[in-house]
Amino acid sequence: MGRTVNVLKLGAGNSRRGANSNQGRALVAGGAGFLGSHLCERLLRDGYDVLALDNFHTGKRYNLNPLVRDPRFTCIEHDIVDPLPVDLQVDEIYNLACPASPPHYQANPIHTFKTSVLGSLNLLELARRNNAKIFQASTSEVYGDPLVHPQPEGYFGNVNPHGPRSCYDEGKRSAETLFFDYSRTYSLDVRVARIFNTYGRRMQPDDGRVVSNFIVQALHGDDLTVYGSGRQTRSFCYADDLIEGFIQLMNAPSAPQHPVNLGNPAEFTILELATQVLEYTNSRSKIVHRPLPVDDPKQRRPDISFARENLGWEPKISLSQGLAHTTAYFDALLYPNRRVKEAAM
Repeated sequence: MGRTVNVLKLGAGNSRRGANSNQGRALVAGGAGFLGSHLCERLLRDGYDVLALDNFHTGKRYNLNPLVRDPRFTCIEHDIVDPLPVDLQVDEIYNLACPASPPHYQANPIHTFKTSVLGSLNLLELARRNNAKIFQASTSEVYGDPLVHPQPEGYFGNVNPHGPRSCYDEGKRSAETLFFDYSRTYSLDVRVARIFNTYGRRMQPDDGRVVSNFIVQALHGDDLTVYGSGRQTRSFCYADDLIEGFIQLMNAPSAPQHPVNLGNPAEFTILELATQVLEYTNSRSKIVHRPLPVDDPKQRRPDISFARENLGWEPKISLSQGLAHTTAYFDALLYPNRRVKEAAM
């Protein structure tokens, strides 16, 4: 995978705010992950010193390769379930530290839940000590298998509290509770985003989510695995659009007193997605059907009215554009000597 970032241990020398920053110091928990690495890159571009924390359970060191030469960037190996130093100084905190795909968060469900709850508590206490603004990456999974469609922020959801997905769904719901209780109790500036299905560069081939599954299967010439009938729907937001949503939410003059949906409201069936992937990969793979997993939602689409009206945010990149870029990324990753044609933005 080429050069990897030099990873330090949390301790002396990592606690002070940086002197090279125009914007202050931002901490990104989960900074080596799919979305976390994109966020680190964007924050550096916007003038921040960036401290990335990651336990490298699902995050990858090579995701940070584009950042290693920037003196304003530091990566620390640390699990946010464990305490943070009391003298750590930051101005803004982004909590993206939790496995987000079912195979990953179900591999160690107790630790997944602890990451959402104990990890959030540790970061919230850090924010309180520093009077820092803090962002929580929540999820559309808090809506469960929704009975309201599309899903507005005011919908309380339809979640199984003891099923195989509950460690993630209920962990994120608990984290939301903690964030808003800290806001009410300590007047802490919290921003909570409910993220809908997201895809793009730096997803892992074994990520386990539908976009990466389909693209990798198609590039390998394997059958595309569709669970259930394939008529269930999802909305797919390209990573660059989502990161812009994070920034707009964090920079809003006043903190919304509720979570904010961030996702692409364009809705597709899983079969429609499979068909598009086959087209972009020029694959002769077939589509095969397998039983639907327990608690898999039948439909998922965000109502982004609040983000559109109050943040001026909505996605710009279509599914066809995003799939072209993501397919080219996976092709280069899996077959370095072969290239699929990447469409222009």
